[in-house]
Amino acid sequence: MEGKVNSPADIGIIVRRKRKADGLTLADAAAMCNVGYRFFSNVENGKPTAHIGKILQVLSCLGLEVTILPRGWKNE
Repeated sequence: MEGKVNSPADIGIIVRRKRKADGLTLADAAAMCNVGYRFFSNVENGKPTAHIGKILQVLSCLGLEVTILPRGWKNE
């Protein structure tokens, strides 16, 4: 799973796709990542006030990582 992220909603889309690709229910994914069901749901729904530390925890738990690049960067 990869994609450009410009908003919390973009993160939510990627998290939901990965969870479903892994065959996990929302409840199972939340338990596996050691966060509450409501928090996991908020991440998937792009809640802009979700705590970044816990979002990073969820991403790591799902086998995802964040890479920050300068705007316009091209991998050659």
